[in-house]
Parts: sequence; structure tokens; C-alpha cells
Amino acid sequence: MSKIKVAIIGCGSNANAAHIKAYLNNPNAEIKYFCDIIKEKADKAVLDSGCGEAIEDYRIALNDPEIEAVSICTPNHVHAAISIESLRAGKNVLCEKPAARTYAEALEMQKVQHKTGLVLNIGVCNRFNTGVNLIKKMITNGELGELYHVYVSFRSQRSIPGLGGTFTTKSIAGGGVLIDWGVHFLDIVMYCSGDPLPKTVTGQVYSKLGLDMPNYSYLNMWAGPPNYSGTYDVDDFVTAMIRTEGPTITLNGAWAQNIGVDEMYIDFLGDKAGIRLQYGKDFKVYGAKDGVLLETTPSYKSVDKFQNEINGFIDCIRTGEKLPSHIDSVILSSRIIQGIYDSSDLNKEIAF
Repeated sequence: MSKIKVAIIGCGSNANAAHIKAYLNNPNAEIKYFCDIIKEKADKAVLDSGCGEAIEDYRIALNDPEIEAVSICTPNHVHAAISIESLRAGKNVLCEKPAARTYAEALEMQKVQHKTGLVLNIGVCNRFNTGVNLIKKMITNGELGELYHVYVSFRSQRSIPGLGGTFTTKSIAGGGVLIDWGVHFLDIVMYCSGDPLPKTVTGQVYSKLGLDMPNYSYLNMWAGPPNYSGTYDVDDFVTAMIRTEGPTITLNGAWAQNIGVDEMYIDFLGDKAGIRLQYGKDFKVYGAKDGVLLETTPSYKSVDKFQNEINGFIDCIRTGEKLPSHIDSVILSSRIIQGIYDSSDLNKEIAF
């Protein structure tokens, strides 16, 4: 069977950190194009990878009948447009998270996927994480009993990325810490809980610490350096409560806060046991038996989540398998995020 020829659209940090390496390690995939509007980035990707052709216009790849799949690693504001155009051109799509800036854009992506029948997966890489899948299995098997509540914390002291750049410009990113970090945490919760339908959302977002950009103090800045003539109109703190057909969910998230402790974890609370997952790390299980309180740290061998994600994408193009990262599942997180932003704007609870 011939290799699936792939185009990488967007050759920034996500592509270089995850997608490109994973495709190169997959024996059934071949990268034919590296595309970026900054040609130097595409040229470097070709040089570093030892394969492919550098292009500036992604439509060259979409018009190539050899291309079966594209990875979209662009800024958020063109996720929907390029995904939709790619699907209509007959290409299978892996689009980085978030699916889109808004729920309405994500719905349009889903509509076109349903019409074309091609693959549209979203880059929610944690659904391919070994520890996350162990937690999901424990919840499904009833080891926690009734999962009645999940608490989420994604808080850092001073971590606004690229102040004044694409991450802090709402028209490009769609939002701040909620859509950037929160999408990962919410997606883990939804996945492990069985993707329950949301019923109501109430939330509040704040844009506080980054507003006075020249006087914003920080130790380091990823996606930087600061552009003080740029834009800062996104949220740097969020709090919310979500009711679903499964557990309730509460969260607090901060790119920037005046508390010098990073707290990146998810608490799954069941009536038989509970789990605390440290984001990107291991998890602990808490319970009781025969009057004794128990605490366990499972030990397991992890497999690279990005490689799992890419391998699954390539395989499902041939098999037709619907992966956990399919737009039909992931769109629930887009709906919740939109609900939180709407609740904050309207100062009321949103019912779905």
C-alpha cells in the first residue's frame, strides 16, 4: 500500500514540536509540502526534515491530487476557513486546537465534514495520552463510583504569551487563557467523562494584568517578545461552572495572576474514589477500604501522545475509524467555551 502524502500548513511551533516529527516517524506517511506565508519557515522545515517542497500558498497542496491529508498548524483565525476549503478539495484534515475561534465557526466545519464524509480531527492531543486514557478506563469501569464533580485549575503567575501578538489579539486567537489553555483541560474532562452533553454554563472572564502592557512584569515570555504597539484584548483569568448530563465542572484559569504558585491539575471526584491528574504528568488515586484511607500513584509506561495522534489520523484515513478527536466529539468543548464567553458578556447563565 502506498504512503499517504501529507501537506503541513503552517510551520510554526506546533508543527515543529509535534506534527512534523510524528509524520516522519510514521512509515505510512510522506510529507510532500511544507507551507507557510513566511517562506523562510517552510524552507527551514524542508531543510530540517530532508524531504518535501516549501510553498507559500496552501492552495498548491489542495490542488495536488496526490495529497490525501493536511495538518493545519496555523493561528486560530484561519482554522475554520482552511479546514473547510481542504475538505471541499477532497483532503482529510487534522486541525490544531482549538477547532475554531467560535462555536459558530466550529459548527460550519462540522457541517462540511458531514457533507464530505472525509476525516476532520482536532488536535486535542491529550485524548492520546497514556495516563489520560487510564483515567478514562477507571471512570468507565466504575472504579471511582459515581463521578459527580470535576474541578479544574490551570493557573500561572505571569505567563501571558507573546504580549501584543497573535495570542493576545481576539480577532486572531478568539480569546485568551480560556481558549488557549482551557481547551486542553476541558477536553480532558469531557473525554474522561464520556463527552456528556452540557446543559448550562455560567462564567466570568477578566482582562486585567496585561492591559497596561509596558508595565506588565514577568520573568519570561513564550511566543514573545512583547510588541507594545500591538493588541491586548483577551482574557487572562476565567472562572466558570458547567452543568452537564454527567458531572458538574468548575474551573479557575489564569495566564496571569498575583499568586506565585502554578496550579495545573484536574480533580475527578467520585463517591468511591478520586483522582488528581497533574497536567502533563502522573496522577494519584485516593480512596478508602476497611476504615483505612488509601493513596496510590500508578506506575505505567507512557507512549508519545503526538505520535499516537498522528498515527491514529493516518490509520483512520484508510480504515474509516472515528477517533476520539473527531469534530463530533470535540465540538462540545467549543460549545462550552463559547457559553462561558457569552455568559461573561451577558452577565447571566447560558442554557443549551
